Amino acid sequence: MQTLIGSHDCHIRAIEKAFDTEVVVRAQKIKVEEALAPAIELVIEKCLERIQDRGRLSESDVLYLCDLAKKGELKTFSIKRDAPVVKTKSGKLIYPKTIGQTILCSALENNNIVFSTGVAGTGKTYLAVAYAVSELKKEKVEKIILTRPAVEAGESLGFLPGDMKEKVDPYLRPLYDALNEMLGAEIVEKYLEKEIIEIAPLAFMRGRTLNDAIVILDEAQNTTKAQMKMFLTRMGRNAKMIVTGDITQIDLIRKKDSGLTQACEILEGIEGIEIVHLHDSDVVRNPLVQKIIERYAKVE
Repeated sequence: MQTLIGSHDCHIRAIEKAFDTEVVVRAQKIKVEEALAPAIELVIEKCLERIQDRGRLSESDVLYLCDLAKKGELKTFSIKRDAPVVKTKSGKLIYPKTIGQTILCSALENNNIVFSTGVAGTGKTYLAVAYAVSELKKEKVEKIILTRPAVEAGESLGFLPGDMKEKVDPYLRPLYDALNEMLGAEIVEKYLEKEIIEIAPLAFMRGRTLNDAIVILDEAQNTTKAQMKMFLTRMGRNAKMIVTGDITQIDLIRKKDSGLTQACEILEGIEGIEIVHLHDSDVVRNPLVQKIIERYAKVE
């Protein structure tokens, strides 16, 4: 009951805010407005399922369940169907937290090429890295290759100081952060030295055939159509490709030149390729992120 209510009643306050009503807790009883009782009861049931299944409950979990209840989608959402993707260095199990993330994890298991689009905070890059690390630990692949186009801030790599690794590292920081959490900084450094993990700008993929690897292309909204075609045709034997991006944050001069947008349109329906679109309701960062995204969407 204490976990359900949350620190300083934060989970109950979240339910009240979501349904614009009062929720009264007395000992082991919860009292709500009669008209809203079925929906709130379902939310509480799913909250208890999550506590039983994982031993914890976060405010973002509660908000997500409330959002599903208001859309009439909560009955079909099963907490227990989610299997952990990987275990982090600290021993924490990484689970998909939303319906969209569950669909993404299923797509990763069952396809050779997966496109994952979504706004900031939906976990698309994090889950891609988690899945890649999981497959590497199971020895299903020999290496992980991480790449992304370097177009941010309009700077050319040639004008940045340092060697190639130092030039590229700032662009790949989110991937490093995820790898360090999954494996630990020392192991990541060791794998980089042995080229079990390879990190390179997209331009360096040209002419290669990528075998026995999981290849993640991040920030793919900033690839051109020619770059996307080049990347996808690098696929070799026993390889999987995961392409992630946010089509609301295209930094190309002409947004219609995005290779991610074109690929999602023309590759739909090919067996072995799945396109998963994550939405605002899949945002799992601070609850404020979802509200910020919604406001910007209205303006844009």
